[in-house]
Amino acid sequence: MAQPAFLSSLRSRLRSAPPTTQHRLQPSRGYHVELGAREKALLEEDVALKRFKSYKNSVKQVSKIGNVLTLAVVLACSYEIAVLATSTE
Repeated sequence: MAQPAFLSSLRSRLRSAPPTTQHRLQPSRGYHVELGAREKALLEEDVALKRFKSYKNSVKQVSKIGNVLTLAVVLACSYEIAVLATSTE
């Protein structure tokens, strides 16, 4: 039985690539470096942008209202379908 071409090429690549210990010795994340003055200035709150900030609680409240309205529409539609089904019988 012949092997598909992609399997044989994958196996040859895996065999030809010698495992390097250098990758395992280096940490996956860099060492901690203190932020410079520019980075600290960029991370500070900007008063001019404060009015555009999205408030988490109001977003949650709007989401809950949307969920309730969706549920009400689904219930009303199912009620109408049930009334039509019973009235035709």
